[in-house]
Amino acid sequence: MALIDSFGRRIDYLRISITDHCNLKCGYCMPVFSGRPHLNHVEILTYEELYRLAEAAVCAGISKIRITGGEPLVRKGMVEFCNMLGSLPGLNSLALSTNGVQMAKMADSLKAAGVNRVNVSLDTLQRKRFEKITGCDKLEDVLAGIQEADAVGFHPVKINVVVIRGVNDDEIAQLAALTYQHEWHVRFIELMPFQQALFGDYQDLYMPIGAIIKRIPHIKEAHVGPGLATNGPARMCTLPGANGKIGFIAPMSWHFCGSCNRLRLTADGKIRTCLFAETEIDVKTPLRAGASKRELVELFYDAAQAKPRRHHLSRVLRPNPRQRAMHAIGG
Repeated sequence: MALIDSFGRRIDYLRISITDHCNLKCGYCMPVFSGRPHLNHVEILTYEELYRLAEAAVCAGISKIRITGGEPLVRKGMVEFCNMLGSLPGLNSLALSTNGVQMAKMADSLKAAGVNRVNVSLDTLQRKRFEKITGCDKLEDVLAGIQEADAVGFHPVKINVVVIRGVNDDEIAQLAALTYQHEWHVRFIELMPFQQALFGDYQDLYMPIGAIIKRIPHIKEAHVGPGLATNGPARMCTLPGANGKIGFIAPMSWHFCGSCNRLRLTADGKIRTCLFAETEIDVKTPLRAGASKRELVELFYDAAQAKPRRHHLSRVLRPNPRQRAMHAIGG
């Protein structure tokens, strides 16, 4: 069964946030001055509730699920939940986004539970800078987690780098060079206008992909540019002689809305049709009121029809104070 939105896009990808808690406090994701408390236990969906919604989503046409947070590995029972999803008929891909802090001790269990792919956030290779960005001295744990994910067979490990002007933009070439040593995919991501409160004004921090590309040696030989085949929102290429790939995700300067195939489910039971949407579809209330499987499936149809053609952000806009912080959405 296909889930088609009102603009003809096939919606087959659901990102499920299982918690808004995290063991890091990155300034662009969980701003220290956001003033928004964490969800309490009653507000967050149980694993059984999340499974019922995932089952309905697959019946509606979803074939790929990614588990996100916050940091999903901090929620107890997360591996068992992956086991539940891994046995869901019709689900072709189960992926995970993580900060990597606990990955070294959990990679093997996650692989055995049916997780197919892993994305790890890594914005710097410098220990002091990592602590500045995340509020925690955990760089060695993250690097060990990436190595272990690679060792247990998550190929390729995808590394997500949020580029922040004046904070980590001097490491772009060094991070890209990781692809010479490893078969990893290193993806550079434009900073988005959420509630950046730690590093300064968004307009000063934002660095467009065009400027990022210019910092990578030999990039012209890789032929990166508009019109190339995409891998999700990322435009991928291989540097000459590299084992891995580099990619660029540019929600601000390169719109990929026309091919967007995703919905998001927040930990408190709201479907978001776009990362930047202010409106949400409440699925927790009908779920807890005893909605049937068919009724839950219909909510995903409704969400697909409510999906906008595109977001309307531009980099000149300041962060919207009404917008949820990234950790509360699921990225």
